[in-house]
Amino acid sequence: METKMALNYQGKSQKRSAVEKSINAFLIVYLFILLTKAAVCTTLKYVWQSTPYNDEPWYNQKTQKERETLKVLKMFTDFLSFMVLFNFIIPVSMYVTVEMQKFLGSFFISWDKDFYDEEINEGALVNTSDLNEELGQVDYVFTDKTGTLTENSMEFIECCIDGHKYKGVTQEADGLSQTDGPLPYFDKADKNREELFLRALCLCHTVEIKTNDAVDGATESAELTYMSSSPDEIALVKGAKKYGFTFVGIRNGHMRVENQRKEIEEYELLHTLNFDSVRRRMSVIVKTQSGDILLFCKGADSAVFPRVQNHEIELTKAHVERNAMDGYRTLCVAFKEIAPDDYEKINRQLIEAKMALQDREEKMEKVFDDIETNMNLIGATAVEDKLQDQAAETIEALHAAGLKVWVLTGDKMETAKSTCYACRLFQTSTELLELTTKTIEESERKEDRLHELLIEYRKKLLHEFPKSTRSLKKAWTEHQEYGLIIDGSTLSLILNSSQDSGSNNYKSIFLQICMKCTAVLCCRMAPLQKAQIVRMVKNLKGSPITLSIGDGANDVSMILESHVGIGIKGKEGRQAARNSDYSVPKFKHLKKLLLAHGHLYYVRIAHLVQYFFYKNLCFILPQFLYQFFCGFSQQPLYDAAYLTMYNICFTSLPILAYSLLEQHINIDTLTSDPRLYMKISGNAMLQLGPFLYWTFLAAFEGTVFFFGTYFLFQTSSLEENAKVYGNWTFGTIVFTVLVFTVTLKLALDTRFWTWINHFVIWGSLAFYVFFSFFWGGIIWPFLKQQRMYFVFAQMLSSVSTWLAIVLLIFISLFPEILLIVLKNVRRRSARNPNLELPMLLSYKHIDSGYS
Repeated sequence: METKMALNYQGKSQKRSAVEKSINAFLIVYLFILLTKAAVCTTLKYVWQSTPYNDEPWYNQKTQKERETLKVLKMFTDFLSFMVLFNFIIPVSMYVTVEMQKFLGSFFISWDKDFYDEEINEGALVNTSDLNEELGQVDYVFTDKTGTLTENSMEFIECCIDGHKYKGVTQEADGLSQTDGPLPYFDKADKNREELFLRALCLCHTVEIKTNDAVDGATESAELTYMSSSPDEIALVKGAKKYGFTFVGIRNGHMRVENQRKEIEEYELLHTLNFDSVRRRMSVIVKTQSGDILLFCKGADSAVFPRVQNHEIELTKAHVERNAMDGYRTLCVAFKEIAPDDYEKINRQLIEAKMALQDREEKMEKVFDDIETNMNLIGATAVEDKLQDQAAETIEALHAAGLKVWVLTGDKMETAKSTCYACRLFQTSTELLELTTKTIEESERKEDRLHELLIEYRKKLLHEFPKSTRSLKKAWTEHQEYGLIIDGSTLSLILNSSQDSGSNNYKSIFLQICMKCTAVLCCRMAPLQKAQIVRMVKNLKGSPITLSIGDGANDVSMILESHVGIGIKGKEGRQAARNSDYSVPKFKHLKKLLLAHGHLYYVRIAHLVQYFFYKNLCFILPQFLYQFFCGFSQQPLYDAAYLTMYNICFTSLPILAYSLLEQHINIDTLTSDPRLYMKISGNAMLQLGPFLYWTFLAAFEGTVFFFGTYFLFQTSSLEENAKVYGNWTFGTIVFTVLVFTVTLKLALDTRFWTWINHFVIWGSLAFYVFFSFFWGGIIWPFLKQQRMYFVFAQMLSSVSTWLAIVLLIFISLFPEILLIVLKNVRRRSARNPNLELPMLLSYKHIDSGYS
């Protein structure tokens, strides 16, 4: 548990989608409806039986045991009987269908050819299928920078030694004294300082060598392959190689370097002070062939500058800041000589710290801190990490979709800021608000200055975005855009502030500022701070859905903390991809994953959930109404076979096919117009309004089914031979209208027809007709009574029944047909006639030219 990954590991949180929470809420409502129906029927039954004739008619006399049974016990038994009779209103089969839809639907991500990357010869990977629909509900995107927005393919650009800039490839024979690059006019540092700097680059790292077996001798450096957990280190070693100093590997504990004169220098590696996210630097202690002991250190400017001589900082600092503004990753390099006596003391302290059984990490950190002091600054390096292909276009699309994008990185502020401009996180018109060490250190008391800045920024943003009922997403395009920049030390000050937990609390003010900004950049972040940021946003009012995307082990904590975690299959290993819910090869794939797949997954499963509750209420409401006409005797309206087969066979496959294949809007349209993503944000299709619409629709149709058939039976005879239909024929007519109506309702909702949709929809109706003939056409030997024998065939022999079935189906679907016609007329007369998109009834209306 002492690895960097383990120390920064954030325990896994239980991830549940918003759809699952909505299902549970709907289930409670329908459970209440079930209890209400059972209670109403039980009460009315005893009201009905209060009349002696109704309680004990002459043809159904009670037994002595029935007369002696306690009334309370009888009422309780009747209540349970009604519960059993109406229990089909709870869509138990929906859970099975939802799991099948999620599992089978996840394959569409893996099969998507647009996610395939030829470089790594891999596509997207789905590690969990439970969060497919959550991809369509994201509010905040937290992204790493290096390896996520950028390629993580480092290239050594330039360096400075004692304030002198070096850029381009030198002639190895003459060392650094001449430059053969594009800028040959720079002044030069002392020759010894140049060589010292290059030796530092060749020695201060954890790079390993992979040699080509076909090459004889380790000095054949042209065939050397460098390997390291950090691409920066490889870039620096290759940069030193350009200038004539080549690291050729470690042999018997000695680091071997080939200098410009093609001579092999050996340095005994005494200790390595590994890099960590707190120190932000690493060091090595080596012993030269002449017996001198040297410490070489490289790290972030903020970690190295306080530990070197003050007079050495100014010249190098100017180069570092300029390189950071250009978007380069910068590192400072320092060294110091260690006297033999001092080394004995240092060696003893390091061994004691490593052998400590308690507080080992703290002790080693203290020893490292004591060693890395009073160093001499040699220079700095600049390494370029290019933006990934289409990273800027992806962020623009996410912004247009109403998502807030936050960049969480451990890089220097200037470097990260430059990258954010390049990837269009910040626009040229964006006003930046800074909460960094620089802005706070202007005052003696940091907390007071921080409080002043927080109050100032909040006033500015509240003036720009006054409280209103309008969505903040729409306000972004109409007001000045603001971006926030904060660093790790300032964030620690905010989270660990000593202020009261009142209205002026640092954290609450900070969150108010963040919510008003279109983009936020958090730089110099430790891995656990990234997770803290995600958790803080998750706990905001309204519980916004968060998504984290990263490529390295330092991103695992925030990936596990967020609602949806996405790993990039990058060059820093596969820890992020393995701990994520979904993994993709490139950042650009996030656009289609959210805007197309996420949108469709959410619409499909939301429709599936609403449809299941709808069709079960349609199914049970006639059963409830029937009790008013059978003396509340718990007589079932439908045959037992129909009760069993309704959810399993007759209505299950059409909705499953719909939830897998439906594309109410073309995928190309979804990706090209990100604003469509806002129409389903906030769990729009599973809110109270759409739920009540589906519930009232089911109540209307269930009432039509029952009373339409009831009025049909008011005729004295439905057959030519004057025979009268019985109660099972009544129930079968209701059930036939029910099955055809709910199936055709789904056909009306389908916008994307495939041969599978046609097969399951029309096939389900054909199967129902076939099963009804088959079930009632044979006398089954295992049945004690054949109450359905020849019922279905006899029912269809009546022209009146045919007419009634067709008419009732039309009346039930008429409101739905009318709404579709009205929406089509409205869409065609809209201001934007070119955008003709099929609309679902539970879509949100947004003021952006879409209707």
